[in-house]
Amino acid sequence: MSAVITLTTDFGLSDAYVAAMKGVILGINPRARLVDVSHAVPPQDIGEAAFILGSAWRYFPPGTLHLAVVDPGVGSERRAIILKTPSACFVGPDNGVFSYVIEEYSAGPGSPVGSTPGLRSLPPGLEAVAITRTEFWRSPVSLTFHGRDVFAPVAAHLSLGHPIEEFGERVESLVMLPSPRAERRADGSLVGRVLHIDGFGNLVTSIACRDLPPARTGVAVMIAGREIRGLVRTYADAEGLLALEGSSGYLEVSLRDGSARDLLGAGVGDQVIVRPIAPRGQ
Repeated sequence: MSAVITLTTDFGLSDAYVAAMKGVILGINPRARLVDVSHAVPPQDIGEAAFILGSAWRYFPPGTLHLAVVDPGVGSERRAIILKTPSACFVGPDNGVFSYVIEEYSAGPGSPVGSTPGLRSLPPGLEAVAITRTEFWRSPVSLTFHGRDVFAPVAAHLSLGHPIEEFGERVESLVMLPSPRAERRADGSLVGRVLHIDGFGNLVTSIACRDLPPARTGVAVMIAGREIRGLVRTYADAEGLLALEGSSGYLEVSLRDGSARDLLGAGVGDQVIVRPIAPRGQ
């Protein structure tokens, strides 16, 4: 059976870790099509992995399997899980790495982004199991490389059509990072955080584009002591520091022909405020 399996890890490409995982998958399902999302996640950075996977997974065809291994708790009591949504399956540690996927199906209110994970009940329409059936694992299992010995073979067997119930017991809640949704204040302003900094130095914030007011010139973006008045449509529409609706669906702060990160000295977690302003001359 041909299936698309994506891989997201913090393994880098200078060692054999990614190749070993791919070898295990292809040994079980030689027809699997493997796609690298990213192997450049900073080591042990679950939040960054969650954002990167959350930005990519919806663009793959229905039935795609997404394997994510950023696992600082490998060998501990943390669970290995399969998460099933109406259009895809996800395999990895239960440590919050699938938070953005779950958040997409959640209608409840959120809190500002943070770094302390906690258990959260699954929204309607999602299913999950803890991976406990060892017959789907490699043997022996390394205590330090579950990506190769647990997650890769499970993803490969899953791609052959096994239902998720065969891999272990159903669970009703998974570990989640705090919601990335921005907070709306009584004065109409939105308060969020920097979620991600891409390779160009653009600051991707937790303020969803859908929450911005229709009049894009009627807002000011405050970050690192700087004010940006109004939003532009593209990077070419302004000089210097600018704000726009990014392709990920979140407000972005950028620097024309430069790095907003370097200019502002900004980092993940820094506060961003979008406040309404009156048009100039009023």
